[in-house]
Amino acid sequence: MVALNTSTTPLVSAMGVRKSFGALEVLKGVDLEVASGEVLCLLGPSGSGKSTFLRCINHLERLDAGELRVDGDLVGYRQKGNKLYELKPTEIAKRRAAIGMVFQQFNLFPHMTALENVIEAPIQVLKESKTEVRERAERLLHRVGLEDKLAAYPSQLSGGQQQRVAIARALAMRPKLMLFDEPTSALDPELVGEVLDVMRELAGDGMTMIVVTHEVGFAREVGDAVVFMDQGVIVESGPPGEVLNNPQHDRTKSFLSKLL
Repeated sequence: MVALNTSTTPLVSAMGVRKSFGALEVLKGVDLEVASGEVLCLLGPSGSGKSTFLRCINHLERLDAGELRVDGDLVGYRQKGNKLYELKPTEIAKRRAAIGMVFQQFNLFPHMTALENVIEAPIQVLKESKTEVRERAERLLHRVGLEDKLAAYPSQLSGGQQQRVAIARALAMRPKLMLFDEPTSALDPELVGEVLDVMRELAGDGMTMIVVTHEVGFAREVGDAVVFMDQGVIVESGPPGEVLNNPQHDRTKSFLSKLL
């Protein structure tokens, strides 16, 4: 079990998580804990299960075995005795609302402005007032450096700007947990920094974050722990300085040698 801080109740708890797609077992029993306010960076080669694990946390993928809890609650299921029963879509949406997710691709609505993209979910899912949500959205877009792009459509924004809108959109739901699935991998190199800067600020404000990334510098600077995954299992984990500077496993050493 990877536990970052055993003195507090974990915000995220994964126990024996397994997931297969047909005959391919992608997650082979992942155990992991993340305490509130901590940043966990997931490293590993393509196909190691990192993104699938992230998608399981907010029930974008169903588990085949094990359980995942966020703030003590099963995200996509209810438990009765020793059995788990999948919740109705409306209930899943309610629980998922507390988990923000930012993807590799920005997934913005192309027919909506930046502001409209940010206010859509709080109004439609949380049923909040448009006036209140708009004020919050404007603050968030200002926070990510896009106060002058409220009326811009995604096609009028750079990739880095679109990803910052996507972060603001996730934050508009006031999540207790933020998941980032390689948020800079689709960006031109010169745009990566502006997205990482926003993420650094979030971490500094105490947001609990699980970040799938190849940005080793970010993991070293911002992460409370680094987990290296390969072939569906956690190979190595620990503080960034230990895992990145002195990896113990040959597979970790080989992977990092190609990045550093």
